[in-house]
Amino acid sequence: MVGVPQSHTGWTFITSHARVLAAIADNPNARIRDIAARCRLTERAVSRIISDLEQDGYLSHTRDGRTNNYRIEPDKVLRHPAEAGLSVASLLSLLVQDETDRIRKPVAP
Repeated sequence: MVGVPQSHTGWTFITSHARVLAAIADNPNARIRDIAARCRLTERAVSRIISDLEQDGYLSHTRDGRTNNYRIEPDKVLRHPAEAGLSVASLLSLLVQDETDRIRKPVAP
C-alpha cells in the first residue's frame, strides 16, 4: 500500500480533476485508494473530485457489490471557455495514451 503522497509546490500543466478522470478512463473499476496512489493525491481529495465530476455530469457510477463501476460521458464538453467545443474524449485521448506510453517506456533518471 502506498502512503500519503508527497506534496507538490508550484504549478502543473494538468489539473487533479483531469488526472483522476484519466485514471478512471484507464480502469473504470479502480478503487479510490488506487486512483489516489496513481494521481499522487489523498483519498479524500479523489473522493471530492469524483463528487465534482459526478455533480457536473462528467462521470457516473454504479455499485457492483463493494466495487464502483465508473462511466465517463465522453461527449460532454470541457468547462473552460478556452476549450469550448472540445470533448472529454479528446482530452482523454491525449492523457490516457500518454500514460500508456509512459508505463511501457520508463523515463531514465
